[in-house]
Amino acid sequence: MKSPLALRVLGTAALAAVVLWTVVPLIWMLMGSFKSTAQVTSPDPVFFFLPTLENYVRLFTGANNLSPYLLHSVVAAVGSSVIATVLGTLGGYGLSRTKMKGKASLSFWFISTRMAPIAAVVLPLFLMFRLAGLVDTLPGLILAYLSFNLPFAVWIMSAFFDGVPPSLEESARVAGCTPWQAFWHVALPLSKAGLVTTAVLCLVFAWNDYAFATIISGPNSQTLPIAATQLVTQTGVDWGQLTAIGTIVVLPMILAGIAVRRWLVTGMTLGAVTGE
Repeated sequence: MKSPLALRVLGTAALAAVVLWTVVPLIWMLMGSFKSTAQVTSPDPVFFFLPTLENYVRLFTGANNLSPYLLHSVVAAVGSSVIATVLGTLGGYGLSRTKMKGKASLSFWFISTRMAPIAAVVLPLFLMFRLAGLVDTLPGLILAYLSFNLPFAVWIMSAFFDGVPPSLEESARVAGCTPWQAFWHVALPLSKAGLVTTAVLCLVFAWNDYAFATIISGPNSQTLPIAATQLVTQTGVDWGQLTAIGTIVVLPMILAGIAVRRWLVTGMTLGAVTGE
């Protein structure tokens, strides 16, 4: 039987391996974005170099101007996340507080739509969006993201509201609050962790999406992941700009996760417990 010390050493070693596996590629990508073209394409790894903003300058100037793609990504990701969080909170509260037969099946139906592969719904969505004139528009892209984000938001917020005792809202009702006031002043503040978790996860999905953006978007609504693919051409790959655009895509999500890490960890843990 292994000693506790040996188990701790093995656990620490496994954790270190996972951290290195995750962090080293990100650090290498960040370093590559500040290298010159010769350094980033050098057959020998270059660890010590004079940083340059050449790759970032080229991304935002000339034919490869990234500004429209960045604006489209921000509008689509933030817009869909805000709408999904607001509607998901209201829907999750209603699902949590409603007493009816088949409630568990209804909750599973919500999350099952989120588990469906994107490839199975892209074609029907494209046909509907084309008939509605939403192809190559930001509203169409936001609605496409909502098709996956909203069911997830309803499901996870329902789990959080299940963890809020209804007796607290009943006490507020006795004190003279309306149902809306009881929800706004009692249930919602107690579900802050769920709100942050839902918003961040919806934002990450929309920000990183490639499948919907490939089918639904066009010249007037293409996002950052689509812009990255344009750097891979038949003549070669512009690794300098590719690492720069990769940094621009990844860094905001990392910073957002760090900024709300306390709420995010608490929310994901509590949601897992209450959802059982």
